[in-house]
Amino acid sequence: MSELTIQGWTERALADMTADLRTLVELETPSDDKTLLGAGIAAIERWLAERLGEPGERRLHDGGKYGDALEVAYPGTAPGTVLVLCHYDTVWPEGTLTEWPFTVEGDRVSGPGAFDMKLGLVQAVWALRCLSELGMPRPTVRLLLNGDEEIGSPVARPLIERLSEDARATLVCEASADGDLKTVRKGVGLFEVTVTGVESHAGLDPDAGVSAIHELARLVGQIATFGDRERGTTVNVGLIEGGTGCNVVAGSATCGIDVRVSEPDEMARIDAAFAALRTSDGRASVTVEGEWNRPPMVRNPGSDELFEIAESIAAEAGWELGQVGVGGASDGNFVSAFGRPVLDGLGAVGGGAHARHEHVLLDHVPGRTALIAELLMALADR
Repeated sequence: MSELTIQGWTERALADMTADLRTLVELETPSDDKTLLGAGIAAIERWLAERLGEPGERRLHDGGKYGDALEVAYPGTAPGTVLVLCHYDTVWPEGTLTEWPFTVEGDRVSGPGAFDMKLGLVQAVWALRCLSELGMPRPTVRLLLNGDEEIGSPVARPLIERLSEDARATLVCEASADGDLKTVRKGVGLFEVTVTGVESHAGLDPDAGVSAIHELARLVGQIATFGDRERGTTVNVGLIEGGTGCNVVAGSATCGIDVRVSEPDEMARIDAAFAALRTSDGRASVTVEGEWNRPPMVRNPGSDELFEIAESIAAEAGWELGQVGVGGASDGNFVSAFGRPVLDGLGAVGGGAHARHEHVLLDHVPGRTALIAELLMALADR
């Protein structure tokens, strides 16, 4: 069956895909609301059964205080397994829909979570449906939907690492970068530096105290120098708090830090730099807490080959597919860290992730859905 036939099928399905996007967007699923996440994944599982039938395998992994992860497998007609990653949680709190409803204006659709990344899930499901209805070959597809991606995937990470081990490829249906696939992503570290000082009266006995705020201010200057733009490392002190009153020498002060690295070796350098932090006054102390939320996604031969396949599919359909590196991280980072083949950014074309102008462009949906379907077909031959 030709690409035109698959493209034609997805074009005819656009109205139904748009309706499904509305259904998913109107399921509010903020990362920090276990109740809404539970209701959301239950509704999504019912929707999956309506669109694809009952899966061959099904496991619901308890997320504890976080969102559960749903793992379903749809048996293929060819050997091997492809892992498809999507997340159903969003950054938007309950009630956002009241003031910002799902809206269609021509080609543009907006709504909380539409771009990041509920359209990607819709496209993945309809790509599978397309191949099923057209009787096209594909490997077994294992679909993992996690409800904690926006907070670092503490529940999903070990599942992703295990499930990707034997997969021929991992396809991540996160949103694209202006249509380009994401083949490089930065790793993310989230850290908190706390200085404990000595409190005293700022007027009556200032020398008896050691200001944690003053000490932290000195350290912030040092921390800012940890970045190395040439190596793709950025450091942002984004939060700072401390003290109890203007007339009190502060006894405690804390800052929150976001670190992004392009090179795996930079993680060890940053760790050493944090470990070397010292206060200028020995009566004060400094502690560092935090961890690397995700390792960087770097290119590897398997991922490069996947992109070449996708690029060829797009070229045959008459459009150009690019690749790009971005500062944000995704679940694909975990797969890349093991040197396994992964392709990211297969989802929506649009923009405004985590912002009120979040939107998707419907004109691109059939082509992107066909691309996923064609990739699965290509992987059936490997």
